Amino acid sequence: MPNCSFPEFRAVVLALCAVIISADIARTEDVKPVKALLVLGGCCHDYNTQKDLLAKGIAARAHVEVTIAYDPDTTTSHLNPVYENADWAKGFDVVIHDECSSDVKDLAIIDRILEPHRQGLPAVLLHCGMHSYRSEGYPKTVTPWFEFTGLQSTGHGRQTPINISFVVPEQAVTRGLANWTTVNEELYNNSEDKLLESASALAVGKQENSKDAVVVWTNAYRGKTKVFATTLGHNNETVADGRYLDLVTRGLLWSCGKLDDKHLKLSAK
Repeated sequence: MPNCSFPEFRAVVLALCAVIISADIARTEDVKPVKALLVLGGCCHDYNTQKDLLAKGIAARAHVEVTIAYDPDTTTSHLNPVYENADWAKGFDVVIHDECSSDVKDLAIIDRILEPHRQGLPAVLLHCGMHSYRSEGYPKTVTPWFEFTGLQSTGHGRQTPINISFVVPEQAVTRGLANWTTVNEELYNNSEDKLLESASALAVGKQENSKDAVVVWTNAYRGKTKVFATTLGHNNETVADGRYLDLVTRGLLWSCGKLDDKHLKLSAK
């Protein structure tokens, strides 16, 4: 190697660094961000805080632009205003359903919400999203929302820590994620025998003296639409937990077919 002075060597190193940084910036600029709609609001949760925890946490982990549709109404019977438009999902690549709307039961409205997903729009379902839209026949029959979620849940017990165990650790969503124990949380009464044939469990949760309950799963809605779901996420501390945000972000990207190094940011790999 030819001899060179320290200033010359430093200049070469800086030039190489500039090339590497420029290449990284170019790759980042080439990534088209996933456009996600986060729908949340209704009863029983601090959605005003959680909307920002979710939007910022997901965007920090992946190339995702999150648009928030927050309904400040705190009842179970109020329809999120975003659904008033028949084309409510137009322009989005995925929808995150985090609303608590159990007493919105009009089938025409539920059909309007489900129609984009019936056409193939991916979805993420969080926590009380599983307890929403309880139309006639619930819980004895497979109502439209239950078909969408892939797993029927009717309630939960008291809040205590949940021990989470991934039962399919090599599935794309859960690969590299470690079992953990939450803070006090609600364990929904989801058993594997309640899964539809279209759904697959990824993780189970257990509280002291409780039976195992499915807490993370996927659903192939009507055979073509990819749905990622978790019942975790009642309390702000859980929603802010990096392990929870990693799980939700990976599930979101998986549902869109974009769970790859291109869309994941370095901190989430």
